[in-house]
Amino acid sequence: MFTEQQIEELNKAFENASPSEIINKAIELSAEAVVTTNFRPYEAAILHAVNSEVNNIPVVWCDTGYNTPQTYRHAEEVIAGLKLNVFLYVPKQTSAHRDVVLGIPGVDDPKHALFTEQVKLEPFKRAMEEHKPKVWFTNLRLGQTAFRNSIGIFSLSADGTLKVSPFYYWSDEKLDTYLEENNLSNEFKYFDPTKALANRECGLHA
Repeated sequence: MFTEQQIEELNKAFENASPSEIINKAIELSAEAVVTTNFRPYEAAILHAVNSEVNNIPVVWCDTGYNTPQTYRHAEEVIAGLKLNVFLYVPKQTSAHRDVVLGIPGVDDPKHALFTEQVKLEPFKRAMEEHKPKVWFTNLRLGQTAFRNSIGIFSLSADGTLKVSPFYYWSDEKLDTYLEENNLSNEFKYFDPTKALANRECGLHA
């Protein structure tokens, strides 16, 4: 278990470090690690960076069932190109069934919390319970949401898992260069049914 002081010291020490240095430090702290993805824009960068340093690391993909065709095609391309070790988690109810009994409630609808629990939170909790990682790599970045602006490269999840965001300080422009240099694709036609706005948290990180 890490203390807040240790997290603060890590963030100070690695503020200007490269993604590979950050990833290797995290693995030094614990090799029991996963990287999560939803194949939204720029996810190929974190998948490439982590998989390059930690061969065959478990990649947890929680698919809501509401992704765009473009996202699914992009996911297949990235998975094949990087030879990712993917573990797919989906809701226990199909999207077709849910569309009939619940639909996609707006964020102000009381049913929205149940919808988010079903399509995102429950599959994610199931994934983390099965893998029990001590280190969780993710592609959170400064400027995405008010909460994410407060966490730094290293942070702790609610259950004490060390959450690591190697590209935390990177801009879209810098990531564009990274993708180009590593011959990685990107896809912007992405839909998250639990978020009405891009700067709204979905519940996994806050």
